[in-house]
Amino acid sequence: MQGLVECVPNFSEGRDSAIIKAITDAMISIEGVTLLDVDMGADFNRTVVTIVGPPEQVLKAALSGTKVALERIDMTKHSGEHDRMGAVDVVPFIPISDFTMDDCVDLSIRYAEHASREFGLPVYLYAESARFDNRVRLPDIRRGEYEGLSEKLLDPTWKPDYGPSEFKPKMGVTASGARNILIAYNVNLDTDDKASANRIAGKLRTSGVIKKDEDGQKIIGDDGVVQRIPGKFESLQAAGWMFNENTAQVSMNLLDYSKTNLHSVTEAIRSEAALMGLKVTAGELVGLVPLNALLDAGRFYNSDAGDSDHTELVNAAITGLQLDVLDIFNPNERIIEWAAGSI
Repeated sequence: MQGLVECVPNFSEGRDSAIIKAITDAMISIEGVTLLDVDMGADFNRTVVTIVGPPEQVLKAALSGTKVALERIDMTKHSGEHDRMGAVDVVPFIPISDFTMDDCVDLSIRYAEHASREFGLPVYLYAESARFDNRVRLPDIRRGEYEGLSEKLLDPTWKPDYGPSEFKPKMGVTASGARNILIAYNVNLDTDDKASANRIAGKLRTSGVIKKDEDGQKIIGDDGVVQRIPGKFESLQAAGWMFNENTAQVSMNLLDYSKTNLHSVTEAIRSEAALMGLKVTAGELVGLVPLNALLDAGRFYNSDAGDSDHTELVNAAITGLQLDVLDIFNPNERIIEWAAGSI
């Protein structure tokens, strides 16, 4: 078995569909690669592409897309709201099944080696692939954005891991790495009070909330750092948001669903909402989700989970998480492995 890998390259172009089509056409020209999603954002002037397939084919597809993007995107003419530093801004590799994180680290290194050698592209390694502490977090690498690159690249601290340490005005720089799959998941409440959603988010998210004294002032520790009350879950980002003018939601990123799963956060939100006299009205998954994440939820919500097949468990998860309330939830399109035709 070859394994299954997801790659989610971000390109600094979100307005010209012809350029994005040329990039994605190059990627899916590689046999065995499936295009799962293309998310173009005009305001951000950025497109997020999701592909999946066997590791070697995904690597070839990422490089093929990079080649076209570097030919078609000119960063000297780029503007947009999202932080960015290059035509091919970031290329993460994500293990889905029968492929390890270490294997994805190797893929990211091979991507960086090839892209720097063939295209002259400066590449930083980040996340699980990072070789320096200041390069683990993508926001730290992006700090200063494209406009600050000419000065940043003069600093030996920011010498790229691969490729020339020089400012390439047309292409900028790229970050590549291996990371866990991120599940974007929102839970709607029967209230229009965003503050209520935010209070729930603060109790759940890893970073928790800021400690305050009796006068409502932030408590500063002896080290000069603001003290926080940790939240309930690991690897969870969360905030209160508005789904529409009448509906507040807890908006979340599950950074590692093996540590914090969908049903646990959903039930915690239901419990916290009940204490406020509120109810959960719907769940919403943004983008695609790995099969195991829904199977875990299905086992929780299905009392006969031991005798159930994958389809029955997925259906139990859809009902338990209320994923079919806002819109039709088609598991054949929304589950990564099923959309890729691997099962």
